[in-house]
Amino acid sequence: MSVSRSRTGRGFAEHMRSDAGYQAFLLLRTAFTVAPIVFGLDKFTNLLADWPRYLAPWIDGLVPGTAQQAMYIVGVVEIVAGITVALIPRFGGWLVAAWLGGIILNLLTIPGFYDIALRDFGLLVAAIALARLAARYSSPLPGRS
Repeated sequence: MSVSRSRTGRGFAEHMRSDAGYQAFLLLRTAFTVAPIVFGLDKFTNLLADWPRYLAPWIDGLVPGTAQQAMYIVGVVEIVAGITVALIPRFGGWLVAAWLGGIILNLLTIPGFYDIALRDFGLLVAAIALARLAARYSSPLPGRS
């Protein structure tokens, strides 16, 4: 079987368009590229939400500066995570999952934010699914087989 043809004789691009797993990979890769970048950029403007209110007081007490300044760091991390998903989804999926784990821990320590923590748990599971699908569908890193 050649690289450009599947077993059925269909072209590779046509096969991938009909492969539900590949479609799921592309959807998750796109979502976990765009969303972290958009939310990361919004940490600098607070147009979508008042982000500092989502920072647990105990974390605010640990980090130097104000809660808004902490959100600037969060924004940079989220932008980097989104770019990493775009470029290296096999690693980026795990990076986003770990980041979401930290967000969940933060939210569970703020009364009244449990619903958002539960939503973010669903996103964490989806990020792990992205990482697993990327192991199959993304090209290997340069220099690796």
